[in-house]
Amino acid sequence: MTPPLNATMGATMGTVSAILVLEDGRTFVGDSYGATGEAFGEAVFATGMTGYQETLTDPSYHRQVVVQTAPHIGNTGVNDEDAESGRIWVAGYVVRDPARRASNWRSKRSLDDELSEQGIVGISGIDTRALTRHLRERGAMRCAVSSIDADPQALLRKVMDSPRMAGADLSAQVSTAQPYRVEAVGEHRFTVAALDYGIKSMTPHRMAERGITTHVVPSTYSATDVLATGADAVFLANGPGDPATADAAVETVRELLRHELPIFGICFGNQVLGRAFGFGTYKLGYGHRGINQPVQDRATGKVEITAHNHGFAVDAPLERATDTEFGAVEVSHICLNDNVVEGLRARDARAFSVQYHPEAAAGPHDAAYLFDQFVELLERVQ
Repeated sequence: MTPPLNATMGATMGTVSAILVLEDGRTFVGDSYGATGEAFGEAVFATGMTGYQETLTDPSYHRQVVVQTAPHIGNTGVNDEDAESGRIWVAGYVVRDPARRASNWRSKRSLDDELSEQGIVGISGIDTRALTRHLRERGAMRCAVSSIDADPQALLRKVMDSPRMAGADLSAQVSTAQPYRVEAVGEHRFTVAALDYGIKSMTPHRMAERGITTHVVPSTYSATDVLATGADAVFLANGPGDPATADAAVETVRELLRHELPIFGICFGNQVLGRAFGFGTYKLGYGHRGINQPVQDRATGKVEITAHNHGFAVDAPLERATDTEFGAVEVSHICLNDNVVEGLRARDARAFSVQYHPEAAAGPHDAAYLFDQFVELLERVQ
């Protein structure tokens, strides 16, 4: 097969067994990795050098084709402890140089086998650096990965018919269908209701380590449903999709703010809380994804290296606090790469949030103190 003129060849010049087509027509050809088939989603890049298992199982990656910028992926295989949910959520997977052998004392199977078992279509052997640079310049965009159809034009037509991420309401698709409890480790101190927009399993574990019993509840719970749990506070989880579609969730949070329950939100939860305060949201060009994103705490000046996975952000003024229905709200953290809002803090209400992942799965641990601040807030309320 002769590759199209705008194709980027893989590392080997043999028979093409997989193809990636972006919505602007840019095409990459390489080798099949994982399951055989076709996958469609938003092409995004993640900059973490480790933690691919946590990335794959993060519900916030629902309907996204993840490009790993680190060239060598799969070295440590897959274990039964590090998954952040019960399944792989990425729509497709793109790597340059997959490990030929998994080597780790906890490894149970190879990454290739795990992808195949869960039906995740991937591609390997392509120039992921060129692909990442393209996405940085042109922005995240829809794509297809196929190991059954090598016709770029046919795939491009399918890509153009696939749904966009802007306007996508996805949290209900990844949320738990039934509430469940994660018990406190040791002495029980507080009860928290976690609205599950796509929660990672490490998050309630981090709260359990601090004496918190967490009721993880569906994203569709109303304020009345949340209050019925008897929770001392509310946690707003991470999750996928466009926060502009989350009108019901925003109204629930507004009602909870009126009941003066302490609230802590992360990622999608930060965006929902921002909307509850009256701020808008917008789609970033290519988002922040990885475990090496620099964020500054504006109160202390301290710089944290943090884990991110978001393509949308809160539109709030950096230079001043904003008067809202719930009092003054200020931007507490900013991204040092692009000045994107990375946190909100209410001066007059018991609520704060960050745009990143303090649960440190996978790493780093710089933001773990936020769970301690949540506990301190609960202690002050009692």
